[in-house]
Amino acid sequence: MEIEKNYRINSLFAFYQPLLTAKQNNYMQLYYGDDYSLGEIAEEFNVSRQAVYDNLRRTEKILEDYEGKLHLYQEFTARNEQADEIQAYVADNYPKDAKLNRLVAGLENLEEQ
Repeated sequence: MEIEKNYRINSLFAFYQPLLTAKQNNYMQLYYGDDYSLGEIAEEFNVSRQAVYDNLRRTEKILEDYEGKLHLYQEFTARNEQADEIQAYVADNYPKDAKLNRLVAGLENLEEQ
């Protein structure tokens, strides 16, 4: 469960990072991206562990609120699932159709940008 939560928070952070403050960005990057402990972050910024914990929880809630309103991660995931399904169908049914394979590859490249 904890791994799933961390994956979701990291994903939301990737989408909504520009909307966060510098302090929120720093704490989230250190905690979720660089695997710093609360104590290490607190020491780095000369604040209490509780302050770091509270900031992380508030930021997680903010990220979830952004997702609840904008749905960027949800829509990204849905598009990727659809693209995977299309790619599998084309590979199974039309492996020699160069144009169709090129179009599917183009769709995948759009998602990576």
